[in-house]
Amino acid sequence: MRLVLLGPPGAGKGTQAFRLSQILAIPQLSTGDMLRAAVSAGTAIGREAAEIMERGGLVPDQLVVDLIVERIAQPDAVRGFILDGFPRTVTQAEALDEVLDGNKLDCVLELKVDERQLLDRILGRAKQALANGDTVRADDNAEALSARLRAYADQTRPLTHYYETKGLLKAIDASVPIDRVTAELVEAIQ
Repeated sequence: MRLVLLGPPGAGKGTQAFRLSQILAIPQLSTGDMLRAAVSAGTAIGREAAEIMERGGLVPDQLVVDLIVERIAQPDAVRGFILDGFPRTVTQAEALDEVLDGNKLDCVLELKVDERQLLDRILGRAKQALANGDTVRADDNAEALSARLRAYADQTRPLTHYYETKGLLKAIDASVPIDRVTAELVEAIQ
């Protein structure tokens, strides 16, 4: 099963991707985690990404696609995978289609949550991190969320249309309790 999980910041993509990964016994592939791991491991892709990230730049689409190609070729992804955080643009989606060649995606799941609830979740996550003595993510605040939501809307609107026209997109109400979201996601892919 080859899945893409879309959703705005705070929609629960990481939580739900992890849960689906456990249920389906396929890996959750988070581009952010993969980039950090490649940098940490000092791979060729990691070294190139590190230079860009150190300058505060965005990692180019082709580098992210190369990272995905490298990762989905590993044995644990043979039965499938859940992409979390990729693709973010139609250009990336088209590159993914090319990479997958005959092994098309099975489903694209979009988590939908209203902006007020997203803000509550993000601020709650920051509050919980502080309570646990953890570091609060730099983007876990109202101003950063607003900017991230604008960017997400600009990039994702065309992306959801792209997958909708392919008959792959399924929208899930992610404003309900976590267990119910998981159940609806499982039902959507069966």
